[in-house]
Amino acid sequence: MPELALLAATEADYASAARLAQHLGLPLLATGIEPAHCDAAAALLIVEDSVLRLQTTGRAAPGPVLVDFGSAGMRHRRNSGSRELLGRAVGHGKKPVLNVLDATAGLARDAFVLADLGCEVVLCERDPVIVELLRSGLLAAAGSDDPWLTAVVQRMHLSPGDARELVPAKMASVDVIYLDPMFPTRRKSAAVKKEMAVFQSLLERSTNPQDADDLLVWALRQNTPRVVVKRPAKAASLAGQKPSHRIVGKSVRYDVYVHRKLL
Repeated sequence: MPELALLAATEADYASAARLAQHLGLPLLATGIEPAHCDAAAALLIVEDSVLRLQTTGRAAPGPVLVDFGSAGMRHRRNSGSRELLGRAVGHGKKPVLNVLDATAGLARDAFVLADLGCEVVLCERDPVIVELLRSGLLAAAGSDDPWLTAVVQRMHLSPGDARELVPAKMASVDVIYLDPMFPTRRKSAAVKKEMAVFQSLLERSTNPQDADDLLVWALRQNTPRVVVKRPAKAASLAGQKPSHRIVGKSVRYDVYVHRKLL
């Protein structure tokens, strides 16, 4: 049984699903299959009205994973303490507009918070499936009738692929490199929501345990004023590199490596 397959929710979605299946090199299932009764794949990428969602199959399958920047959870983060910690870590307020490279975008929740703070954010993501989830979420937000939402995503720029392969011209304007390698290094536990398990498996598919350390070593070699790494509060520093300072919350902390002032 394949790990992942494409599914069009309706006949109207079939052409879009077929193009995406070809692009990703994934099998395309017959329209109308119910995820709860599907035994043709462990998980499905479902296309419905141009929205893409990731859904595990089987009767006990949890809810889908999708990128929804207008969700209640994302709106709640506008007033959360984690937003303030993240802003302090990247140096928000030290420069009129910060240019941030999110080198491990994932579902881009932190990237959205940074964009909402006024940062220009480049989102790098290596896994092609996650890239398509991001693309779907960005397009949906850009087409929203919510002026706040459309304004925020205009400051988010998707750059598929490995951040380490960005051309020097794109790196020249970067003020902060942001790394969040928490998913690949996190222990499997009840703390990981069931619906996120399939997303975590995608991340683990495109990473290895050495990746996080290698990314930090690369980031510290760049001519960038600041590097910020998000870590579980009690985790060791990446690559044994002691940060300039740390900003610590209840469950996470930010290791901040300062090369020079943000000007």
